[in-house]
Amino acid sequence: QLRLVESGGGPVQAGGSLRLSCAASVPTYSFNTMTWFRQAPGMGREGVAVIYTGTGTGTTFYADSVKGRFTISRDNEHTINLQMSTLKPEDTAIYYCAADLAYRINWDLDSNYEYWGQGTQVTVSS
Repeated sequence: QLRLVESGGGPVQAGGSLRLSCAASVPTYSFNTMTWFRQAPGMGREGVAVIYTGTGTGTTFYADSVKGRFTISRDNEHTINLQMSTLKPEDTAIYYCAADLAYRINWDLDSNYEYWGQGTQVTVSS
């Protein structure tokens, strides 16, 4: 059964850093698109960062709100990470890892993804 499991969330003060991990039950190259989304209370899911994990890619894109502060990367064959720095209270949300077998140009549309993790809470205090 294909699964995604997030870890690494928790409380942090503004200006601090956290690293989130998404462990897949299959090699990440099994997917073409892997993305971190987040959902703040009362809000819809927002695409944060994508990495195209199919063979020969590794291209990344970021939401404007996190550009320069967050970095998405592939850690090993089964894991992608989201390194978050200079965190702000508005970064507080549940962070989800999502994956799809297709190459998703519109990477920030949550309806494009078939596989989702359970989410990990990030809380940034001022």
